[in-house]
Amino acid sequence: MFKFLKGVVGGSGSGLKDLPYNIGDPYPSAWGSWTHFRGTSKDDGSPVSIFSLSGSDAQDGHLAAGRNGVKRLRTVRHPNILSFLHSTEAETIDGSASKITIYIVTEPVMPLSEKIKELCLEGTQRDEYYAWGLHQIAKAVSFLNNDCKLVHGNVCLASVVVTSTLDWKLHAFDVLSEFDGNNESSSGQMLQYAWLIGSQYKPMELVKSDLSVIRKSPPCAIDSWGLGCLIYELFSGLKLGKTEELRNTASIPKSLLPDYQRLLSSMPSRRLNTSKLIENSEYFQNKLVDTIHFMEILSLKDSVEKDTFFRKLPILAEQLPRQIVLKKLLPLLASALEFGSATAPALTALLKMGSWLSTEEFNAKVLPTIVKLFASNDRAIRTGLLQHIDQFGESLSSQMVDEQVYPHVANGFNDTSAFLRELTLKSMLVLAPKLSQRTISGSLLKYLSKLQVDEEAAIRTNTTILLGNIASYLNEGTRKRVLINAFTVRALRDTFSPARGAGIMALCATSGYYDSAEIATRILPNVIVLTVDPDSDVRLKSFQAVDQFLQILKQNNEEMSGDTAALGLNIPSLPGNASLLGWAMSSLTLKGKPSEHGSSAPVSSNAPLAATSSDSTLVENPPTTSPIRVSSSFDLTEQHATESPTSTDGWGEVENGIHDEDENEKDGWDELEPLEESKPSPALANIQAAQKRPVSQIVSQTKRPSSSSGSRSTPKPTKEDEDLWGSIAAPAPRTGSKPLKVKASTTIDDDDPWAAIASPAPMTRAKPLSAGRGRGNKPAALKLGAQRINRTSSTGI
Repeated sequence: MFKFLKGVVGGSGSGLKDLPYNIGDPYPSAWGSWTHFRGTSKDDGSPVSIFSLSGSDAQDGHLAAGRNGVKRLRTVRHPNILSFLHSTEAETIDGSASKITIYIVTEPVMPLSEKIKELCLEGTQRDEYYAWGLHQIAKAVSFLNNDCKLVHGNVCLASVVVTSTLDWKLHAFDVLSEFDGNNESSSGQMLQYAWLIGSQYKPMELVKSDLSVIRKSPPCAIDSWGLGCLIYELFSGLKLGKTEELRNTASIPKSLLPDYQRLLSSMPSRRLNTSKLIENSEYFQNKLVDTIHFMEILSLKDSVEKDTFFRKLPILAEQLPRQIVLKKLLPLLASALEFGSATAPALTALLKMGSWLSTEEFNAKVLPTIVKLFASNDRAIRTGLLQHIDQFGESLSSQMVDEQVYPHVANGFNDTSAFLRELTLKSMLVLAPKLSQRTISGSLLKYLSKLQVDEEAAIRTNTTILLGNIASYLNEGTRKRVLINAFTVRALRDTFSPARGAGIMALCATSGYYDSAEIATRILPNVIVLTVDPDSDVRLKSFQAVDQFLQILKQNNEEMSGDTAALGLNIPSLPGNASLLGWAMSSLTLKGKPSEHGSSAPVSSNAPLAATSSDSTLVENPPTTSPIRVSSSFDLTEQHATESPTSTDGWGEVENGIHDEDENEKDGWDELEPLEESKPSPALANIQAAQKRPVSQIVSQTKRPSSSSGSRSTPKPTKEDEDLWGSIAAPAPRTGSKPLKVKASTTIDDDDPWAAIASPAPMTRAKPLSAGRGRGNKPAALKLGAQRINRTSSTGI
């Protein structure tokens, strides 16, 4: 009656109520009388392995040995011994008969014989993998024999299992017992389950049950013999049938043969200790064993050794078994990077190995590590991530970029290293499409506004190019406030000629976002001045841009007249617009040496935008860093601004456009205050002062030769100076406000740093720029309106 109730409460079959694991399908083979099942945890569904052993009598010898195996597996811990998780013993009722079953739950593993069939390795790769596996089993046996004074008793192919990372582990501890040669009782206890061992695996002294010989033998004697049996079964591919088959050495590698013969010595005292096998065997000296061993003791290596190793690893990984690299080396490498024991060159190896994975596996095994690395304080790691962002950027989700990646990447905009600032800027070409409108408007554009006045000319140029490329990801209101002002007020007035060329091309590449009024009143007046630019490349781009925008205006005129087919206009795209797909400038070195800012600065170019012309001084040396290439989303011939939904993305009350006419003339790009306020350097102040002057003044002063230090005469205004716009100039607006005075360029107006340039031209009096490059002390006549300005003071005011 008691047995019946126990069976009802405990359940029957595989549906054990007290076992927190689900039992799945069995494997075809297992050691001894055990059955090996696949299994999963009931809590989180994680995979496990479940071993079961059944008997009809509680005093059954198999059950007694099984209980011994459970006890030993629970107490013995080693990296190369199967990890124990849970065990239980249950009695089930099947009709009138009862059955006792022992369950052991371990980490998920597979029988070695099944894994060998699955891998199908051949040649050198097979030998390297077998060497690594035998090395692991030899370490486990050496630990039991030499450190714990234990004897496994039945080392063979069936007692070895393989983990998901392809590590070999020893199990089947039913026969395991203590060994003490000086204690006769311990020898008797050791042999109490020797009857479970197959006769083909027993050494001669164990077959004869010669206890005196066993006690005089070293603890490793029996397990060294078993290791020899494992080597035979491994390389022959056959299960050992009888002891005599061990003499067949045709399949044993020549480098392992001497050690194999010593393991199977007929004299127990002369058998090779497994610790000596590990240290001295030539067979274990190969690339795979050395590489994995180095990775496992990485924390003990110095920085020079690490750096040398990781620089060679990408090439070495191609020569190793691919599945071993992906399942063993890749997790080790990811863990080393995540916990800081690996150096920056390891990132290259990680991404190369990750490229061999499927998209799903890459997202599961590599991407989480990469996302964590963005938070690293190691500048070399951050630089490596930005240099290789094109390899994994597409795998990042929008939420991941917006919440986890961008906040850390954005720190690079303020980095003291110009090289890192440039890499951060280029990374936005990949990350910006995944950012939310709130992040773009509230953070990214403010950083870009600051970079447009960076002391590095290449960074200013590439900022303009980036804005042209990400314009399609801005909402309509943001585009109206930012693009024209960024391209005309800053880019077209830059002292660096490639920056001016980039501004022209960015305007043409985004021409579909501007209406006819903006083209006629805000774009063409700024572009047409550059047709007399000192740089021939800028002049050429200016003429092409003027032609393109005039064609747009003509076409608009025909549409307004209702005769769209009269001229049959086909608006051509700017020939060099394709260069917006790559970076115009990449002149920064790893040391972040500032480049020259004048139009004669020697900078390398890798795009048509900065191509060397007859008048240009750009050199043709290739850049030190590879440019990021992406497909453009701009269609210059048929591009229309898309309607964006009303948003409150941090730009106040401005929604999808400008509210009144006065705000049309307002410089919305100015309203993006830099994230960090600091006093600019003299070089940066010169750049900002140049960008605050009208384009015509920059062009005229660039062409004007430098005056001598003692000359301070004021140039006589010409007729054109008196009336800049001629008879078509609009009358000056009547207002009670005071004339705007251009402040000294050592400070920046946080509210509206260049409003005097972006708004309609008022009458003003400006100080001459004394710190401008190549302009000497000659005062500059500011050509605003139609009035003549007489300057009489010595300071030029």
